[in-house]
Amino acid sequence: MFEILLLILLALLAWFWLDSIAKREVAINIGRQLAKRCHLQLLDETVACTRLGLGRDPRGHLQIMRHYSFEVSASGDERLQCHLQLLGGQLQNWHIPPYAQPIH
Repeated sequence: MFEILLLILLALLAWFWLDSIAKREVAINIGRQLAKRCHLQLLDETVACTRLGLGRDPRGHLQIMRHYSFEVSASGDERLQCHLQLLGGQLQNWHIPPYAQPIH
């Protein structure tokens, strides 16, 4: 009985790890799109998961909610702290602070 529970636990951990990797890639792509839409550059081409939780989608299904932080820059000199929130694999919320656009 203990072995079966251990196998189930290991399978759940493996699923969570693989799902987290996939959602991180989604968050990177969304962060890149948001930065591009705002005429900014996604710095370091990365996001960091800062918080995990549970939430319900519009149909009432329980999903994992992940909060990611990332940095962007308008001119390359300053770094702006930004964040986005995924429920499952769907963007729920995002924030890029106001910034001064460089004059060309």
